[in-house]
Amino acid sequence: MSFLSKNLRRRIKIFLRKTTFLVILATTLASILFLRPYFNGLYEKPPTFEDRLPEADFLGRCYLLDVAKETSEMLFYHKVPFRDLFSYEFLLGQGKSYGLNLQKPIYIFANENGNWGVMIEVTDSSKVLPGIQRISKFIDIKETIWNEKKVYKYEKENGYLTYDKNWLFIYKGSEFSKNYNHILNAKKGGMKQCWKEFLNEKHFKDEKLVIYSNWKKLQNQGLETALFAHNSDSSSFSLLSYFKNKKPLNIKLKKPGIELSSSNSVIKQLNIHIDISKLRTAYNDPIYKFLFNLGKKISFPTKEFLDAWEGDLCFTQGGIAIIHETYIESVMDEEFNVTEVKSIKEEKIPGFSLLLSVNQNSTNLINKLFAKGILTKHENHFQFLASPPLSFVKKTNSLLFFSGEHFPKQVMSNKNHGIWTEKGTKIGFAIDSLSSHEMFGTIHIPIDRIIRRNKFF
Repeated sequence: MSFLSKNLRRRIKIFLRKTTFLVILATTLASILFLRPYFNGLYEKPPTFEDRLPEADFLGRCYLLDVAKETSEMLFYHKVPFRDLFSYEFLLGQGKSYGLNLQKPIYIFANENGNWGVMIEVTDSSKVLPGIQRISKFIDIKETIWNEKKVYKYEKENGYLTYDKNWLFIYKGSEFSKNYNHILNAKKGGMKQCWKEFLNEKHFKDEKLVIYSNWKKLQNQGLETALFAHNSDSSSFSLLSYFKNKKPLNIKLKKPGIELSSSNSVIKQLNIHIDISKLRTAYNDPIYKFLFNLGKKISFPTKEFLDAWEGDLCFTQGGIAIIHETYIESVMDEEFNVTEVKSIKEEKIPGFSLLLSVNQNSTNLINKLFAKGILTKHENHFQFLASPPLSFVKKTNSLLFFSGEHFPKQVMSNKNHGIWTEKGTKIGFAIDSLSSHEMFGTIHIPIDRIIRRNKFF
């Protein structure tokens, strides 16, 4: 009887142990399942700096210190006031003093409506506030609370500044709340698609200042991507440009063609040498549509122009041309006899030249221009709308209009380039290469106009 009692007690102890283990195991599993969302939130990886970037029409990446190095020669050459404030050493020191990591890229974004923002990485957030306090001595910054966080507002310019442990956000515009909420609530791996495409873009990867856009208005014109990169020396500032088209382009660069030589007095110039044989019937091509929409404004015969044009177009405007006009005046002698005398007077008119390469359809084009009133003839001179009086020379493969009496010099060239002057700023541009879907170009802007305040546009 005592043996059975001991055996029973032993079995009971084993049963209790197993039961206790199962209860502990079940309780642990239930706790894990119940508390899992809490632990996931507690240990969820934070978003990267790039995950926080808001989407916009135009995006930018700038290595500020490298840009400062590249532009230092230009600033000193032109003796720009306060140029030391833009030097590599000064900017690096300021970044360290106020906890900003200027060795990492600064990201810029902007929209068509003029709103823009800047995101800068922060290495020590405790140093940012002294920098803000220093700024407040020069401009009226008001501290406010937004989403339980401090935001510093410059009401005069609708500007905002705020920061956190590892980022600083500067914004100007009317959509601060929308962009700020995106930055605060960003998730790991939640980078906006436009930023993914930009940061994965292979072109201009090593450039220190790059602007990217897949703006809807560009896409509506058939452009998938537009990229611009900074380049400068002591005399000019350049934008390297890249455009990618959604569909194959119906134009391509052609062999060297005729071109008008230019001078320093030229304020507007365009020299184009392209093969347009496919463009003539590519009715859905964005370039074709653009030319037709542009021509509608003055009832220009675009179809007849494309049928006659062979791809070379050279235009110059600027300077002064001289013409001599013969006129008859009445002269009275001492005996009051009136006689008519032929005299010649010199007249200065604006410089203007236009050269087109054409085919057998050029006569039809000329007739259409006359019929539309775009081209008129006055005695021995021709005139396009508001152009000066022009001489006209028609050859088998070209049409030439020019002001003055001197035949403009022609050269052979395969360069596609031009000049556009806006309020004193002479901007140069060129198409460097062209393929079925891509185009590379360069825009040159003279430095001396940029550094003079309010003289760019």
